[in-house]
Amino acid sequence: MQLKPFLLDAWLDRYEHDIEFNLAASTGPTWTVNDILALADDETRHRFLNHRLVYSHPAGADSLREAIAEMQHVPAQAVQIVTGASEAILALMWLAAEPGANVIIPLPGFTTFSALPQSLGMETRFYRVRRENGFRIDPDEVKRLADSKTKLILLNSPHNPTGATIGDAEMEALHDFTAERGIQLVSDEVYHPIYHGTQTKSAARLPHATVISDLSKAFSIPGVRTGWMIEHDAQRRQQYWTARAYFSISNTTTGEILSEIAIRKRDVVLGKAREVAAQNLKLLERFMADHHDVLGWIPPQGGMTAFPWLVNGENARPFCQGAAEQGILLAPGDCFDVPSHFRLGFAAAGENFSTALDRFGVFVKSWASRMAIA
Repeated sequence: MQLKPFLLDAWLDRYEHDIEFNLAASTGPTWTVNDILALADDETRHRFLNHRLVYSHPAGADSLREAIAEMQHVPAQAVQIVTGASEAILALMWLAAEPGANVIIPLPGFTTFSALPQSLGMETRFYRVRRENGFRIDPDEVKRLADSKTKLILLNSPHNPTGATIGDAEMEALHDFTAERGIQLVSDEVYHPIYHGTQTKSAARLPHATVISDLSKAFSIPGVRTGWMIEHDAQRRQQYWTARAYFSISNTTTGEILSEIAIRKRDVVLGKAREVAAQNLKLLERFMADHHDVLGWIPPQGGMTAFPWLVNGENARPFCQGAAEQGILLAPGDCFDVPSHFRLGFAAAGENFSTALDRFGVFVKSWASRMAIA
């Protein structure tokens, strides 16, 4: 087994710790431990400060599972805690790996979606999230790719990096399609419920869908490394529990308590993300209009990232390298197998986003001038 290089994390690790304006980040406004504890009652704060640093349950702390179940409107037994959505994807791909099997995933998409099944020897089939189609996720294209060897279809809505979403009726149609054929339908919902267009429901309501999510994106507390799987099938839940016991055993008890606080106070935590994302998206819309001669884009329908492109069609990596030298970090599109694009996060910078765009605008103009001379 050999994993392909993780270009996105290699890029971020190279720059993000010393950069002035991180517009490559896919998260929202940051929180500290004190910020989260301030949302809790005295009893919970006491529990946090005096809890034992021991193993948690492989399925996750009961109270955390109950908080997620209440949020997702499912029974607590349907919730499996994992170490971020990344571990959920690892477990799913590991369990899907059979001789001759294939999986269907989006392109562009998060590197893990493709790297894991490819490393496990599975055929990887891509449905395209195309700018020519307004970044629409096309259910008919997904269906055409499926056959008797398809083990898993993965949908990511809101989608990273484009911000595309899939409607409730389309999700339900895909659910029925996969259920009839015994194909596992996985809905990656790490950006739910951050929407800028039509609000959509969680696939947790669908009896044959598997939902994965975490607190890294919409909740913007990736440091707790808490994710979850919603699974209505008891046999699959047992498989996840077993995989989790081998992979990571459990989360930290510290992270689980902080996660429970954030979920029970989700109106505050998600409210902050929604407010910042909405304000900064308006600023980004004006910025992109001002620079339409150099940059193209399709406004995201959800999440906290956009996926602009260079209108001249060139590879965006040199553009992103030039921006980094000016203190602006973007994520090159080749990290998502679409080289002319780049990912731009508009929520992590918070109140500094306007200043970041001013700096970025100066760079875009200088870049355009150099290209014109060349």
